[in-house]
Amino acid sequence: MLVMDGSVVGRGCAALMIHVIYKGRALPLAWRVRQGPKGHFPEELHIALVDLMRACLPEGTQVVFLGDGECDGTTLQETLNEAGWLYACRTAQSTVATWEGETFRLDTLGACIKPGTLIALQEVKLTRDAYGPVMVLSCWAKGYQEPLYMVSNMDAAEEACRYYQKRFRIETFFSDQKSRGFHLHKSHISDPQRLARLLSAACLAYIWIVYLGSVCARDGWIRIIHRMQRCDLSLFQLGMRLLEYFLNEELPIPVQFYVTIEPKKIVRW
Repeated sequence: MLVMDGSVVGRGCAALMIHVIYKGRALPLAWRVRQGPKGHFPEELHIALVDLMRACLPEGTQVVFLGDGECDGTTLQETLNEAGWLYACRTAQSTVATWEGETFRLDTLGACIKPGTLIALQEVKLTRDAYGPVMVLSCWAKGYQEPLYMVSNMDAAEEACRYYQKRFRIETFFSDQKSRGFHLHKSHISDPQRLARLLSAACLAYIWIVYLGSVCARDGWIRIIHRMQRCDLSLFQLGMRLLEYFLNEELPIPVQFYVTIEPKKIVRW
């Protein structure tokens, strides 16, 4: 599962990032930084990241792409279809769709459902350009104030909703990089290239801290740095606490994990 989203970094810049969901965590793979406030990135930038990942993944890899409302561009959807990827992306309630000869805005679907219900339409054409066919969903989860609208090329609406729920795991990465971790949002760097390099260091550090969190859980350090009854910290927070404990106690810090750079060649960290 690959998730794409954007976030503010540095001063006056934003990063568009793509992550892989692995064991409940969103691990960063690639990104592009541009100058300007957080907002919708150009569709060309979305496609550039998708093309980059296509070049990196082995041929035949089964991929599910998940995106927020800015990832519903028809050219991007066409690119995902050409790659053979499944996708489920949020879209705006103002999106125009045509189904069985009727043209309407998607918010008309939301007016027909109640909280806890789901409407799915197959063979839908999107926008005035009539892109499709795609599946359009209007899902109103219990506890929310309004329905969620999605577009997908999957066969089953329930499958698309189940996958899309995993998209929100990218939000914990951004909070770990910013307010709950590395505080990248407070950096005064405003040059996109320098920020992209800073993200390289921050993302490697993030993976290492998550690794320390797994060491903490595996080797029983939780009862020393947290509490014995239960653990309500993420692997990242556990890793940060374990690192601080090792530094304070002047203990050796485990820094060893392995990254495959090329076939039959292992780099030791």
